[in-house]
Amino acid sequence: MKRIILMFLRSIFNLPIWLYQLFKLCNINKYDAHTRYAFLHRIAPIVIKRGRITIQCTGLENLPKETGYVMFPNHQGLFDALAFLQTHERPFVTVMKKEVKDIPLLKQVIQLLQAEIIDREDIRQSMQVIMNMTRRVKNGENFLIFAEGTRSRKGNQLLDFKGGSFKSATNAKCPIVPVALIDSFKAFDTNSTKKLNVQIHYLKPLYYKDYKDMKTTEIASLVSSMIQEKINENEL
Repeated sequence: MKRIILMFLRSIFNLPIWLYQLFKLCNINKYDAHTRYAFLHRIAPIVIKRGRITIQCTGLENLPKETGYVMFPNHQGLFDALAFLQTHERPFVTVMKKEVKDIPLLKQVIQLLQAEIIDREDIRQSMQVIMNMTRRVKNGENFLIFAEGTRSRKGNQLLDFKGGSFKSATNAKCPIVPVALIDSFKAFDTNSTKKLNVQIHYLKPLYYKDYKDMKTTEIASLVSSMIQEKINENEL
């Protein structure tokens, strides 16, 4: 919480124009996805730096050259999305739980990114989200999904990756990109404003030929193990 307050105070003079731009760009009929995403991609590094955070990023060359892939990172906390907004140059779409859809500002970011909102208690609605994602990925949109379903709250330890999270990717037969986040939880989930280094590692993708004979639970286990191995290699 202290770091969020620090970011807010250091950005207080920028906030009026940022808020104006945010609300203006929510007009998705007037501004395309690249224009909308470019705004978030531009301000993310500014806010992150003002929070005394440095991001170490590797593996951008592993991202598929074509669009229409799904990234599956481990989920450590609220800062995770900012790490992606700074390092991932192309627009992506997130999948968010319904509990956050009406939070001020986050609601506008959801609209800006055209995020998919999922109700994990409603099986029919969840299936509709999977169908929407499959269609959108086939049409060339990139997605970000936290396969653990919720943040770990165990630091750099992973929760089980849910096989159902991979259903849209397997339906679309698209590349699956594992992403390892390290120490991201320290940004907002610890009561500190000390200088912090957060790591994000884009791992080599799995293409359809690599996983076409696997069950989604097997894919989930493989992706989780790839991320865990990267964490073990780089955790301080």
